[in-house]
Amino acid sequence: MGIFDIIGPIMVGPSSSHTAGAARIGLIASRILGEPLKKAHITLYGSFAKTGKGHGTNRALAAGLMGYAPDSEIIRTALETAKEKGIDIAFSLSNEVAGHPNVAKIDAEGVNGTKISVVGRSLGGGRVMITEIDGYDVEINGEEYTFLTRHHDVPGIVADVSAIMAQENINISTMRLFRKGKGTEAVMIIHTDQYVPKELAARIEKANPNISCAMTLEII
Repeated sequence: MGIFDIIGPIMVGPSSSHTAGAARIGLIASRILGEPLKKAHITLYGSFAKTGKGHGTNRALAAGLMGYAPDSEIIRTALETAKEKGIDIAFSLSNEVAGHPNVAKIDAEGVNGTKISVVGRSLGGGRVMITEIDGYDVEINGEEYTFLTRHHDVPGIVADVSAIMAQENINISTMRLFRKGKGTEAVMIIHTDQYVPKELAARIEKANPNISCAMTLEII
């Protein structure tokens, strides 16, 4: 256990799980969206739904989606800031059991029309885990450089991506594949020791016609 597991993250309070964690979920979702936010519908589950309003969970999620970090003073006025920016953010509370006490589902649309659906969990101490992107099961915690592809499940994807990264001296620390079924659509998540530049992500996306999308995420 590290010192920050004891004293908690640098944040605007009051809760590391309900506020800082929520802000990080929103911030990761904003990076996955990849463009300024136009509107979002956020569904809260479990403790997020029951006590989140008092802990500022709604404000923290909104702030993160707009690109603000967990220590930003904007969290306190995030809903008002969203209105000023013309961003429509709505919330729903669900009684459904979502597999964890602190869960948020974010359905967001960017100014250029990109749409995403992201499910995230707040694990305590500001730590989070993104567990779903557009219906695909994933595991992203925002604590490592992350590269993600959406692709058709055919041979050669891993080899092509790995070869290009090796050419650019980018070291892969872990790699996981998630798919809905054999030969169907799949997601590959790669954690790297270095940040993968957006230009390289675009190059990888073009390298194989079976790759429909490639994105890179910084440490959050």
